[in-house]
Amino acid sequence: MSGETYQRYFGSQHRLVRETVRSFVRDEILPHVDAWEEAGSFPRRLYRRAAELGILGVGYPETCGGVGGDVFTGIAVAEELTGSGSGGLVAGLGSHHIALPPIVRHGSDEQKRRFVAPVLAGERIAALAVTEPDAGSDVAGLRTTAVRDGEAYVVNGSKSFITSGCRADQVTVAVRTGGPGAAGISLLVVEAGTPGYSTSPPMKKMGWWASDTAQLFFDDCRVPVANRIGPENAGFKLLMENFQSERLQMVVIANATARLALDEALRYAAERRAFGRPLADFQVIRHRLADMATEVTISREFAYRVAAKIQAGVDQVMEVSMAKSFAAAVCERVTHAAVQIFGGYGYVREYPVERLFRDGRILSIGGGTSEIMKEIIAKRLLAEDEK
Repeated sequence: MSGETYQRYFGSQHRLVRETVRSFVRDEILPHVDAWEEAGSFPRRLYRRAAELGILGVGYPETCGGVGGDVFTGIAVAEELTGSGSGGLVAGLGSHHIALPPIVRHGSDEQKRRFVAPVLAGERIAALAVTEPDAGSDVAGLRTTAVRDGEAYVVNGSKSFITSGCRADQVTVAVRTGGPGAAGISLLVVEAGTPGYSTSPPMKKMGWWASDTAQLFFDDCRVPVANRIGPENAGFKLLMENFQSERLQMVVIANATARLALDEALRYAAERRAFGRPLADFQVIRHRLADMATEVTISREFAYRVAAKIQAGVDQVMEVSMAKSFAAAVCERVTHAAVQIFGGYGYVREYPVERLFRDGRILSIGGGTSEIMKEIIAKRLLAEDEK
């Protein structure tokens, strides 16, 4: 990162946060990350350790058990965690970032005490469940129902591709409490152990191996009305509030993954020899590295600009959609190019670029597909044109 970029967006407090997270990654994650990837999981104690260092609480108010921090504090944390080389670990350790914000913004004091503070303390794992087998990007079309019965909702349905789904102690679930469409959706917190609630075994995925991803099932699952977040049938708006920050997080992870792949390719090109000289001496390799660095820099600079506007309270729905679509595409190209530079070694698990290539593929899907991002962009552009 250039000094100019650093000073424009990051200050001394951000630097301290980076140093804390970097040490955490070096001491607590890197010695074990390869084994955790192969095992498909990492230990729960890592949540507690991250909480002790204040990492889990970044971006959350102290009244909820957080440690505060602005948008760029969160970016610093995500970039340093991604330095572990395991996108799955980053996703699993940070699944609360999509599960807790609706509770923080719209929950009661009692709900914050029960569902936010213990997660930020590393005592509970939180997940968000929106996607369904027949309703992925079409949030308004979800079918999981919650029928009011006295002081409880009876929930029936299922969810798919839920990060931290297997071992989450609580799940913020989007359910249908009203009629069809966006106007009939509510959010409920379902706790593990609730009768009628179950999960599948971990799904076997192309990438993000270290994060457990599961299907969730609700069979006449009774959830207290006291676990509803905000008013009934207001859940769609709460979810839309969530998407801007979630997509920014995906952008940051995409850019950091691409940067890591570039760093690995630069190192390898300098060390690896072919035909009696380093790979970096060949023009085709040098130009490929130049293209990779250019794209990574452009994507990261745009992401920071969007983040600065979000921090200033400026609507960036269209711009963050642009940033996500672009960053995901850059990540795919750069990780692909890194594997190509490594040649056969890039296809072997022993080398980090193999994992980065696999992990990067999800970034154009999760948090809203690139196709959905383009629809959002197009709608905003056409709406502006009609003014």
